[in-house]
Amino acid sequence: MSAKVKGIVLGGTNVKEKDRIVSLYTLEQGKISVSMKGVRGDKAKMKFAKEVFCFGDFIIEEGKAIPVVTGVDIIDSFYGLASDIDKYYEGCAILDIISKMGGESNPPLFIELVKALRALCYDNNKKYYVFSKFLIGYFNLMGYGFLTDKCSSCGATLRLRYLNLQVGEIVCPACRNDLSVQISQACYSALRLLAATDYEKLSTLHIEDDGELAACSVLTKNYEWRTGNKILQTF
Repeated sequence: MSAKVKGIVLGGTNVKEKDRIVSLYTLEQGKISVSMKGVRGDKAKMKFAKEVFCFGDFIIEEGKAIPVVTGVDIIDSFYGLASDIDKYYEGCAILDIISKMGGESNPPLFIELVKALRALCYDNNKKYYVFSKFLIGYFNLMGYGFLTDKCSSCGATLRLRYLNLQVGEIVCPACRNDLSVQISQACYSALRLLAATDYEKLSTLHIEDDGELAACSVLTKNYEWRTGNKILQTF
């Protein structure tokens, strides 16, 4: 029995002479491993479908150990990411976050991923904008949203803000602890602006570098505390 899944290639491992085992993040089934037979051959019909970032409709059939891909209609290869080292590493960092998740299906996150890759590949966004926007969306979808004007502990209106890394929430100076990091006004403004802006309009934003770098740093620390995983080192 065959099935069609909409998926994005996260990576893979070469096996045998010309085969490849591919990690695929799909809309319908979440993260799955599939076998792609003969795709490393020079004349292979599906040779481009094995590449990281490839987005398409994959036809899969039951195999002896894992599903086998028998056909692909490529929707987008995001080829432009390969020609810009900064965009490539930023995209790899986003895929790495998906790779380290569980295997369950999450359609809103799949859509978030597609939007992020499109913005990264085709729009003239400043470095880290797309990555930071994706992390904000990831936190919201995972139930870790933390952008608020009230202290999550006592409810006080915030003038100075601290992110309590232990619980992933913003608190006031009176409720902070040793695991809290201060969020400057520039950082908080950058976070709110990124959260409120659609991917298609990120290229129109102008955020001061100190605010965006601080925002990216806070998001990275929060991700690492929430998941126990490190952001891809090359990023």
